[in-house]
Amino acid sequence: MFNLKNKVILITGGSGHLGKSMCEALAEYGATLIIGSRDIDKNKKLSKKLTNDFGNENYPILIDVSSNESINDSVQYINHNYAKIDVLVNNAYYGAGKDLTSITDDEWNMGIDGSIGSVYRCTKAVLPQMLSNGYGKIINISSMYGLVSPDISIYDTNDYYNPANYGAGKAAIIQFTRYIAGVYGKHGICSNSISPGPFPNSIVQKDKMFIDKLEEKVPLKRIGQPDDLKGSVLLLASDASNYINGTNIVVDGGWTIW
Repeated sequence: MFNLKNKVILITGGSGHLGKSMCEALAEYGATLIIGSRDIDKNKKLSKKLTNDFGNENYPILIDVSSNESINDSVQYINHNYAKIDVLVNNAYYGAGKDLTSITDDEWNMGIDGSIGSVYRCTKAVLPQMLSNGYGKIINISSMYGLVSPDISIYDTNDYYNPANYGAGKAAIIQFTRYIAGVYGKHGICSNSISPGPFPNSIVQKDKMFIDKLEEKVPLKRIGQPDDLKGSVLLLASDASNYINGTNIVVDGGWTIW
């Protein structure tokens, strides 16, 4: 049920902190993986590693999710070479923001565009081909902050402040996911989201005081590691989830139970 052989999967932000582990899970189960991001060198490096580790086809592409032209060119390239995109993983994110009293309109708009705007553009680009084939899976990466508000006391001694436009954009992703599920489910398209909890990158993890604060709020008493997302993305990309549609899977160690 989890076999992804002959499945063509496009993942944006594929060579990033969380994307890399998602790619590993998908490649291990046989997917033909299209690794997209703005850093083509990182994409190439990861693609080579995955091919060496698992022996399947993996292709790096340059894709800028802020640009309709870049997205459409990438989708056309994939369709020309593979005739389909079975699964889209909307993982890429970009943004800027700070406290509401000091954030500019441009910074606010960038955070919204880098979350829900990029998901909208990529989804719109792949939908015609999925509709034509009568099959598709869309996996959107949201956040626990699309569900709950951040505890600002965690951020009062560091520079990792979580801005309002981040959570607002991630909440919009969850709603957009449900919309796609409701409108296009009858055409064989499943749309689901994953909301990771605290998954700080390796640089942030050097701040022991901050990490201690995060872990204290998690019932499992640890931060998430990228590999913790492998199971959920594999489930939603595979035939094991053929009757899962419009769901948000929260991978947060229990953070949002409080």
